[in-house]
Order: sequence, then structure tokens, then C-alpha cells
Amino acid sequence: MEIGEKFIEFTLKGADGKMHNIYEYADKYALCIVFTSNSCPYSKAYGQRLIKLLAKYEDDNFGIIGINSNDASKSPQDSFEEMKRISEKLGLESINFMYLQDEDQSIAKAYGAKVNPEVFLFNSKRELVYKGAIDDNWQSPALVTRVFLEDAIEYCLDGIEVDFPEIEAEGCPIIWK
Repeated sequence: MEIGEKFIEFTLKGADGKMHNIYEYADKYALCIVFTSNSCPYSKAYGQRLIKLLAKYEDDNFGIIGINSNDASKSPQDSFEEMKRISEKLGLESINFMYLQDEDQSIAKAYGAKVNPEVFLFNSKRELVYKGAIDDNWQSPALVTRVFLEDAIEYCLDGIEVDFPEIEAEGCPIIWK
């Protein structure tokens, strides 16, 4: 997916057991889709940071959707049951952070996602304005010097073009079928 392209529609099963689509976030001025997983240490390290970003910008009409595209037959930690457990543990439903399963991996392929976590940020017109990394230090929030996603969210909410629309994401490769 290239900068400026419109989002790709989907309907996926959420950790809450219900089917969800991107239109549930139609009122959001900025929407982040993050390909993530239960098993990847990078994804685990960024979980709380993403929750904090959602809390910081939720009043500004910002939303996040997490999508797990890993093949659960090769990575049992990425099973739907494990997704439900993690969602409940983190209280994702209570903060309107949908965690969805891309069981056939079609959405990850359509978006061109390669690693977990990898973010795709869309503006109010649902045009891709940023893709890639969350920040520059997955191991330690205290050592972060560049907050790529947060900067992009700020620019997006202010209606300004993102300075650096693509920063290579660092993470675990998506486990393909």
C-alpha cells in the first residue's frame, strides 16, 4: 500500500467474538491499523505504548485497530483463544481498541504488511498518510528519541502533511501460511 491510497475495506472477527469492519471508526479523524501478534516480543513491548497513544488522542477522535495475521497453526500463541485472553487481560474492549483476527491473511497481504508490529495511519478521508515504525526503540520506552507514529498522528489530526510518511518497521516477520 502506498502513501495517499485509500484504506482497504475488511470485516474480521474480533477477540470479542463479533464481526467488525472499518466503518465502525467512520467518525475518527485519524485511524491507525496496526498489524500485531501475541507471540512477537516487539508487539508485546509496544502494547502498552499503543494503549497510551489511544488514551492520549481519543478525545481528538483517534482510533486504533489491532490485526493479528499470524498463522495460528504455526504459532499457537497467536490462536483466537489466546487473542481473547490477551484482549481481556489488557481491557481492550473497554477502551475501544478492537483486536481482530485476519485468519486467511488476506488483509495483511492487501496492505503489504511484513512485520509485527507495523502501522498504517489514515486521515479523515481514509488516505494513508504514514506507514511503518511506532518509534525508534522497541526495547525501552525511556530510550525513545523519535516518536514516529505519535508525530504522524499529531500532523494528521492537524491536517498537515506528515514530514516522514514512511519509516521502515522493525519487528517479527508475519508468520505466513
